[in-house]
Amino acid sequence: MSGELITVFGGSGFLGRYVVRNLCRAGYRVRVAVRKPHLAGDQRLAGDVGQVQIVQANVRNRPSIQRALEGAAGVINLVGILFERGQQTFEGTQGLGAKNVAELAAEAGITNFVQLSAIGADAESEAEYARTKAAAEADVRQYMPSAAIVRPSIIFGPEDDFFNRFASMARFTPALPLIGGGETKFQPIFVGDVADAVVKALQSDAAKGRTFEIGGPAVYTFKEILEYITKEIDRPRLLAPLPFFLAKPIGLVTGTIFSFWPFPAPPITGDQVEMLKTDNVVGISGEENIGTLADLGVTELESVETIVPTYLWRFRPQGQFHEVKDA
Repeated sequence: MSGELITVFGGSGFLGRYVVRNLCRAGYRVRVAVRKPHLAGDQRLAGDVGQVQIVQANVRNRPSIQRALEGAAGVINLVGILFERGQQTFEGTQGLGAKNVAELAAEAGITNFVQLSAIGADAESEAEYARTKAAAEADVRQYMPSAAIVRPSIIFGPEDDFFNRFASMARFTPALPLIGGGETKFQPIFVGDVADAVVKALQSDAAKGRTFEIGGPAVYTFKEILEYITKEIDRPRLLAPLPFFLAKPIGLVTGTIFSFWPFPAPPITGDQVEMLKTDNVVGISGEENIGTLADLGVTELESVETIVPTYLWRFRPQGQFHEVKDA
């Protein structure tokens, strides 16, 4: 074991759990910095006894960040949200949060830094999610020029909020919304492959100061993904075209309603409708010197068809005992 201490902000989230596990396998000591440490105790099982430490930290609270950074040799910031709720806003969590972490890490003399962004990060976007991701990148570059920035496409895996969301919707509705006609392209990437890329970026000197756009082995349209989901769970559904101009106000209303506790995640928000107006595939930014998975040494990728059936079975009419013909 190298024994170096890596602080992971957002280490108890969907991606964070895989990143922490990979860091432990690579021999690092890991400090998982989270808002609610009492809900992250299972992260200690990712490594050997004492290898994982759970600490309380909020990226909007600078003293808590400073405490989480004490003695760290590297930092990974995975903090991000898909929709706003209460004090968890795009500006405060993704924008200001990344700025705080990068600035304080620089003051602590840390130069090994990985920032998770997203394909589609754009300062000129109509979607606040995309604008704050771009702002986060700019602030990280300002305070931490050596940082590696990783932009994944849609991330899938057993706990994802994409395939699971639409499969859940298909259980209760006779139709699924084909927003914008379903032509938007995605390049879904397995959460384990993203975690590999993040850890490789931390370990590679060649990755310092570079931005990487990463996606899975295949590109699908939104319509193809919905068709795949409904076939895999054996729940045929009408795919109803929903123009953007109608989807936007619907998203604004549902996003507002579901922003109050104790509602679950909203089915769609106005911001997410805006994001669907742009393809989510590697190379869409058109920027020069953008790195790829191959540059990070990640070459063997899991596919949607291999992984997704291992967790979507729970949405079938009879669950794991339901036989899907020609799935």
